[in-house]
Amino acid sequence: MKEIRNMRFGEERALYGIENTRVIDCRFEGEEDGESALKETKSIELIHCFMDLRYPLWHDYNVLLEDVTMTENCRAALWYTQNAQIKNSHLLGIKALRECENIELLNTEIVSPEFGWRSKNITANQIQIQSEYLFFEAKNLKLKNMNFTGKYSFQYVEDMLIEDSILKTKDAFWHSKNVTVKNSIVQGEYLAWYSENLTLIHCKIIGTQPLCYCKNLKLIDCEMIDTDLAFEYSDVEATIKGFIDSVKNPKSGFIEADEIKEVLLTEDAKYKPLAKIRIKEKVSSN
Repeated sequence: MKEIRNMRFGEERALYGIENTRVIDCRFEGEEDGESALKETKSIELIHCFMDLRYPLWHDYNVLLEDVTMTENCRAALWYTQNAQIKNSHLLGIKALRECENIELLNTEIVSPEFGWRSKNITANQIQIQSEYLFFEAKNLKLKNMNFTGKYSFQYVEDMLIEDSILKTKDAFWHSKNVTVKNSIVQGEYLAWYSENLTLIHCKIIGTQPLCYCKNLKLIDCEMIDTDLAFEYSDVEATIKGFIDSVKNPKSGFIEADEIKEVLLTEDAKYKPLAKIRIKEKVSSN
């Protein structure tokens, strides 16, 4: 590969269309305030680079970003890009990833509202994310060891696996389809309304009014903390360790827990609540 080292680029489309090139210790910044520095590139590597200009990587193919910092000014950083690996990096600009495909994120910090919209085939491990509307309408995601904070995450997502993660988020998973979450903490209000085929396994769920209007919802050996008015109008199969504060008008299936403090079956329910409520038998030790 060709190499470009220790250079500063500030002008418009500074490295437009380059191919088979390694860019090392370079800075994309300057009074020129140029955009689209690396648009339409192919088979490039950016290593230990600093980026402070807009729209740097659009319509690129086969990209490696390693030890790269993209500042708040580096907005809309990767759009329409395919086959990219991003590791040990910092993505700090709004809309950092959109309509991209085959993206791997590893050991990376992301502070980016509207991150990952309409992207496909995303894998991530050991990532810190702050965002709003994270991965809106994205498909085929595998996320592990993720620490996420932000509102309105994973809405309209399809085909996703999350493992060993901490999610502090409001209105997560709304209208999502075919999602599995394992061994994770999910904290926030109004979890997963209108979702379809959502499965939570060995998870801790925290927050008011979770899991309403769901279709084919499954909870396997989960905990529910401060979860009142849960499961309204949901088709649910749930085995819960510990207690649930309250359950309201579950549509069908079953809910099994050590204790349910209150079961609300109201006369004005839009759908007749037919789910079976089961309280686990306590085995005494003698």
